[in-house]
Amino acid sequence: MLVAVGGNDDEFNTGTAFLLWLACLLGAAGVHRFYLGKKWTGLAYLFTWGFGGIGLVYDAMKMHQLVESANERRRALPPGAPQPLLAPATPNALPAATTPSATELRMALTKAAASNGGSLSVTQGVLATGQDFPAVEEALDAMAKSGYVGIDNDPKSGVLIYTFRELV
Repeated sequence: MLVAVGGNDDEFNTGTAFLLWLACLLGAAGVHRFYLGKKWTGLAYLFTWGFGGIGLVYDAMKMHQLVESANERRRALPPGAPQPLLAPATPNALPAATTPSATELRMALTKAAASNGGSLSVTQGVLATGQDFPAVEEALDAMAKSGYVGIDNDPKSGVLIYTFRELV
């Protein structure tokens, strides 16, 4: 995790970018560009010492705009998308999943089966509900034990298919 100097932990920071820009004095030009998500120009700066220093001077003058542009690009990314190299770590990049009650999970699985021709695999249940595999499999197994759902195998793949007989 790279700690930003001031500001939000989930946004790029001008102070941090300037500190990384100073790495050019140690021969590591372009580190600030990696931080801002510009890996290709970061590599170009690294191998050419910032295009003979001209790019480094330009970046020093335009650092605030470079940081703002990087923050705008980051805000436009969907949750869970890969982050740029050296990007500040977002403490909770994905929202914490809420655990539905057993009744809510069974209802969501039944609705998913209804929209899927009356049958559902565990993976389809995970995709439909957003819950993890063990929770979905446990709910489907409980429904099968109570007689609401039958268990079959897909003839092509062999995957377990939970069949909601009243929906077929």
